[in-house]
Amino acid sequence: MNQFIQIVIGGLLQGSVFAIIALGISLVYRVTGIINLAQGGFCILGALLLYSFQLDLGWPTPLAFAAAVAVTTAFGLTIGAATFVPALARLPTSSMLMLTAGLLTFIGGLTLIVWGSQPYIVPPFSGEQPIDVGGILVPSQGLWIAAIAVVIIAGIWYLIARTDVGKALIACAENPTAARFMGVDVARLTLFSFVLAAAIGAVGGVAVAPIMSLQFDAGSFFTNAGFIAVALGGMASLPGAIAGGLFLGVAEQLAAGYVSSLFANGLALVLLLATLLWRPQGFFVSSRRRHDVREEQRVHRSVIRFTGRSAVLGGLALAVFLAALPYLVGGALLSSLVITLILFVGVLGLDVVMGYAGQVSLGQSGFMALGGYATAILATNYNVAPLLGIAAGMILSLLAALLLSVVTIRLQGAYLALATLTFSLLIDSLTVGLVDTTGGPSGLVGVPSLSLGSLTFATPRAMYYVVLALIVVLIALLAGGMRSSFGRALHAIRADQTAAAALGINVPRYKMAAFAISAALASLSGSLYAFDFHFLSPEMVGTPRSFEMIAMLIVGGEGTLIGGLPGAALITLLPTVFQPFALYKTLAEGAILVLAFQYLPDGLFGGAWRFGRWATAG
Repeated sequence: MNQFIQIVIGGLLQGSVFAIIALGISLVYRVTGIINLAQGGFCILGALLLYSFQLDLGWPTPLAFAAAVAVTTAFGLTIGAATFVPALARLPTSSMLMLTAGLLTFIGGLTLIVWGSQPYIVPPFSGEQPIDVGGILVPSQGLWIAAIAVVIIAGIWYLIARTDVGKALIACAENPTAARFMGVDVARLTLFSFVLAAAIGAVGGVAVAPIMSLQFDAGSFFTNAGFIAVALGGMASLPGAIAGGLFLGVAEQLAAGYVSSLFANGLALVLLLATLLWRPQGFFVSSRRRHDVREEQRVHRSVIRFTGRSAVLGGLALAVFLAALPYLVGGALLSSLVITLILFVGVLGLDVVMGYAGQVSLGQSGFMALGGYATAILATNYNVAPLLGIAAGMILSLLAALLLSVVTIRLQGAYLALATLTFSLLIDSLTVGLVDTTGGPSGLVGVPSLSLGSLTFATPRAMYYVVLALIVVLIALLAGGMRSSFGRALHAIRADQTAAAALGINVPRYKMAAFAISAALASLSGSLYAFDFHFLSPEMVGTPRSFEMIAMLIVGGEGTLIGGLPGAALITLLPTVFQPFALYKTLAEGAILVLAFQYLPDGLFGGAWRFGRWATAG
């Protein structure tokens, strides 16, 4: 019995951390209708600042605590005013979700530059010795976490229930347009909610810092935990966020204590997926979210489509240039070009589902992992011919995509995006945990080169031409498909799903088809990735790869098929061309994604097209 109580207490303490993070996410969602994926970034930033102030500068813990929270809050104010609030008025919810993902990547890159990739340990606030409470040992830091959680919860309750600011926040949450007519400064209160959430995240990160290893990429862990908690409890419910955090902490600790830590991680993701599918409003609240008015006020990003003779001539010129490129470059740059083309295959699939069908998928890396590992395992362990392995991986990914499409068919916008993100995280968990099959964190080694009969493509140049030929075929097929009735149906769905259904278009079927095409191309990309590297690890096809591919598409240009290529080249080649700046790659990816949403709505390809028209007209 003591063991059970010990596990439950540990779960409540862990759940208190989750609840703190979930409160910040719920607060921003309650006011704006946006799920802020950057919240975890504020947690790790606050924790690492505590380390620097306390251990590097020698400041006492209370002063280091206050300074870490203050600096993180100021940082949140800066990026909130510069990016989040201006974008909120003109970007749809799905784009705002990806913008916050870009902010999370940016913060991760910033912490990597400042603190490096090594882990840091912060000493507990009041010593290492646990406290004996009736025979139950409670970590001293756990009491600090519980006390801080209580203070934050009480402070948020008082703000919402007892102050004019809280009443104005509620008005913004209920109906921002009506609140604006009543004289409420909605933009300022939106920024206030974002900054307050950053402060809450910083406090949570500082509180948990002494009981975990701190690394630059831990922001994703905090975001995932907080988001799962708030989804379980209810997106727009502050009490629900608290309940969801505590429930998640206890459930994970019980699973880890009686089964395994791997099962605990998988359980959390399964709970999240089940919540998104069957009760999106959360299990601890009965009301549904109330942000339809704000969503209707936003417009979709513009899309430049290339048709006619100019598209054919431009495509031929680009093909000739790409065919000549291996004779102009070599070495590491040529290898990076091969990686660029392989990733572009996956970006092509993403363009079908995002650029043409208008659906956001954050699970592209999950299908890359399914295809890549299936192909690599078959080729390495069973000597299956590469083409058969690729086909098997694509079939596996198609089955997973169709199953995911069937169970998520009722979801739209951010909820659909988050369901695909959950799928990707679940695949991440499996690739790390199935050590005997996938090699675990160390990866799968000894993958052979790609071959076709007696032909083996073992050199970068050979691999380059194989992938380039494949891309030419794929673009030709997709271009034809997008000019057919299938493509026109996808265009209509992107523009307005309700109107498309009224015209007799079977919206679910076309969305499933687009998702299946996207998954198949992601799987193909993963297989080629494994053959090119002769190795595959969870890191290579993990969830961050999904965000990277989205950045490639957004930066290059949605709905153009070819637009993702310059985006992929920019993000992949910059670290190779500018080796001294390779450390800044993560920071640059986040910044590029955020800036593209802000200032380059058509992407590089669309911007070049508009400039060409302007120059020609002038």
